[in-house]
Amino acid sequence: MKKRVAFAFVATGLLASSGMAQAPAETYDLLIDNGTVYDGLGGQPFTGDVAIKGDRIVYVGPKAPGTARKTVDASGMAVSPGFINMLSWAVESLIADGRGLSDTVQGVTLEVFGEGDSMGPLTPEMKKLAVDRQSDIRYPIKWTTLGEYLTYLTKKGITPNVASFIGATTVRVHELGEKDVDPTPEQLDRMRALVRDAMKEGALGVGSSLIYAPASYAETPELVAITTEAGKCGGMYISHMRSEGDRLVEAVDELITISKESGAPAEIYHLKQAGKENWGKLDEVIKHVEAARASGQRITADMYTYTAGATGLDASMPTWVQSGGLEEWIKRMKDPQVRARLVQEMRTPSKDWENLLLGAGSPDKVLLIAFKNPKLKPLTGKTLGEVARMRGKSPEETAMDLVIEDGSRVGTVYFLMNEDNVKRQVGLPWVGFGSDADSEAPEGVFLKSSNHPRAYGNFARALGHYARDEKSAPLADVVRRLTSFPATNLGIKGRGVLRDGYYADVVVFDPAKIQDHATFEKPQQLSTGVRDVFINGTQVLKDGKHTGAKPGRVVRGPGWTGWADGGACK
Repeated sequence: MKKRVAFAFVATGLLASSGMAQAPAETYDLLIDNGTVYDGLGGQPFTGDVAIKGDRIVYVGPKAPGTARKTVDASGMAVSPGFINMLSWAVESLIADGRGLSDTVQGVTLEVFGEGDSMGPLTPEMKKLAVDRQSDIRYPIKWTTLGEYLTYLTKKGITPNVASFIGATTVRVHELGEKDVDPTPEQLDRMRALVRDAMKEGALGVGSSLIYAPASYAETPELVAITTEAGKCGGMYISHMRSEGDRLVEAVDELITISKESGAPAEIYHLKQAGKENWGKLDEVIKHVEAARASGQRITADMYTYTAGATGLDASMPTWVQSGGLEEWIKRMKDPQVRARLVQEMRTPSKDWENLLLGAGSPDKVLLIAFKNPKLKPLTGKTLGEVARMRGKSPEETAMDLVIEDGSRVGTVYFLMNEDNVKRQVGLPWVGFGSDADSEAPEGVFLKSSNHPRAYGNFARALGHYARDEKSAPLADVVRRLTSFPATNLGIKGRGVLRDGYYADVVVFDPAKIQDHATFEKPQQLSTGVRDVFINGTQVLKDGKHTGAKPGRVVRGPGWTGWADGGACK
């Protein structure tokens, strides 16, 4: 633990902003004192105080000059800005349970949505299909635009702050439907207008997910066109790239091209090298990203801290069979000729689509975790290989049958990555963190399906297992890449740093004890080691227990028309 000395505070670069030299004695609503302060900028921590008044931080420094209505003793604990989940799928789980418990207990104070699909803008047909396709969590859709959805969430009452990209897939479906078609110039103009409208509502940029139908049907010029509108509004492009396996390097190059031609910075969602034959490509990926960064482009990435991904059985099948949407996909798979063709293509390596069944190397490395049909839920936790043997069919036919019987893509975990690469990525200074999961609780509706452990342990694992135990990166730098780094990349104002005038999103955790407990066998286990969490100045976690408070707000991007200057969309 660092001694309380003034020069340590000066080293953080916050002296001027804190106003500590002339800070008047005042009464704070809350004083977090005697903690080891990690300001979020990556420098050496110092022993000191963080004072809060209302929803803002009003002092950060060695000893607060004033009194407080409430004092929290943080002796022996780390005090940091709230963590930003760069890739959250809590869009439905927060409707079911606004606490966002599995992330809140890890110190997450901002959930960022929008990997390809966003919760708006929606047409009447999109709303109908979305309701028809709902699974365990069922709800009416009472919004049309993305901004209306975010407002709906916060009015309902949620613990974390929320923000979102507009989904490139959502924009495409809004104008083109789910078929493999190219937009006309007029349709593309309407897609661009949708992006611009969403940016004015506060979207952070454009998010894509290019291995999935119908997103995979979008060609590079289409993505450049819609991202250009985001770039004009200060937004960014963020992508589950067209390949994370056999065409990984080519996909990185496409992302860099989209960034360069659109004028928007870009980020790689959940950086990985999928499939054993691709594990050696990390060096080349780093080389291409760092070359782009050296040339002046802002290219970043995020990751989750596990060697398996989670998606659906659609990622085991070519995208042509999925043209037209889930219902058309199911209809085609009932045709014996289509089934025969699918079996052959699912067994054959191809550069035309991302085959995660082959990437996993075996159907026994494909874990089934979420079904919609109650009759299939007993198969939860079994592998595709196990179920195929139970049914006396090939894994490929079994995958088709499960999608047909379930009426969904079927939630699936694929074991694809290499642990040494995960450790190395944790140490890269331009890589942040995202769970790529919902934020739920080990109770109620959430027990109807299983999950990937990243929903419960991603951030605690970064801080505990990788920073503390594996020494993959210094703790101060992992904190930076959970706080100021994503906030800066997203163009978010007033969050991500412990600084006078910033919103009071603050985490108090024990660096020696922070720990993930979720496993692939038992994923629904809450992490421990985060003691207190404050969001917008309100305590939401006290002594590791949720207080019931739901102070979450919409966090808006630089294009929002509500800013004092009218926003960046000029």
